Amino acid sequence: MTAGVRDRRAILGRGFRANPAFELILYDRLPPEERKALAELRRDPDFYGVLRPRDGAAALGVKSVDRETALLFLTLREPGSLPSYMEALLGEGALGTVSRLVADGILEVEHGGGFVFGAAALPLFSGGGEPGEAGAAGSRLAGIALAALRYGQDLDLDDALALSYRLYGYNRRPLTPAWKRRLGDGDAVLAWLGLGPGGRWRQELERGWESRGPNDWWLSWHSRSSVNNLTGSGATWKLYVSPAPEALPESFGAILEALAAARAPQFKVGADAWGILRADKIVAYFPSFEGLAAAADALASRLSGMPAQGVPFTSEIGGDGLLSWGVDPPREESTLGGESWRLWLTHRLARALISAKSMQSAEPWRFALERVRLEGVDTDTWTPGAMLWKRN
Repeated sequence: MTAGVRDRRAILGRGFRANPAFELILYDRLPPEERKALAELRRDPDFYGVLRPRDGAAALGVKSVDRETALLFLTLREPGSLPSYMEALLGEGALGTVSRLVADGILEVEHGGGFVFGAAALPLFSGGGEPGEAGAAGSRLAGIALAALRYGQDLDLDDALALSYRLYGYNRRPLTPAWKRRLGDGDAVLAWLGLGPGGRWRQELERGWESRGPNDWWLSWHSRSSVNNLTGSGATWKLYVSPAPEALPESFGAILEALAAARAPQFKVGADAWGILRADKIVAYFPSFEGLAAAADALASRLSGMPAQGVPFTSEIGGDGLLSWGVDPPREESTLGGESWRLWLTHRLARALISAKSMQSAEPWRFALERVRLEGVDTDTWTPGAMLWKRN
């Protein structure tokens, strides 16, 4: 018997119980305003209702549950072993499912003479390792991500959404008065990049790209010739181009040329100083990883030596953080309808940080890393696992 099989059986063979800090409520029995807020979830035929934290346990948050999770929660209101049908139903996935339920505090596991969940259960499902340290040594972007998590755990925030957006915006350059004067709106950005009327890259832009129309946040274009169109369904692959802001005007022609050569279907650029100073200031979209990798190769050869800013919570693909990638979840996996890869991550990381802090965990950032690792994310490289969306 291998060590992995022994560990799996040792964990699944423990006693479990439903977390008494939650009450399970069927959707039909929720107040009308709560039913209205959760109406979208009713599209899922397996949706059951919510787990609502009782008084004093607000940090756990309200959690929607499907019928299988509700049945397991009801079964384990009296502590005991996991029902045998779970392994028959989930097979090799049983350990991952149970670990996520324990990490989120839905279930508690027997340990040290009592029952624990969340950060207190970390040694059981992490094997006692030190997640994240390898990434800090091997990748500049992984080091930025760890710095972001340590920053997040030091903030006095118990609002998960607010904390998520602070993590999302980490490594943004300061918005100084000089930058505000220089790039006050989209027209100023276009002129600064050489894309405005008479600009040095204007003809290159018009030859290959058609504007999708500006919005408050982005200037966007789609290819005039690419056959690799985005279909609007399935996962979307995103290539982040993150040069230092001051390096953009001189290099933007090379960026346009590389994206056109790789047949990128569309790309966008921050629409004002705030957008240009964010780490993810340029994003190109692809229907496949192969197309993204071709664009990254084309960019790496043209932008060699360019100073990089670096996008946290993305997987580095070249240039010491200059180029990186992620893959957006399909719309049905998104809790916000069109949720991006980085927001998908930072929402989960923020909830995990707050949960670990509420339990006075010594290092909440470690638990946050472990929580997204349980979803299938390699937290040394911030690479999504091949089965991430299929499993979820």
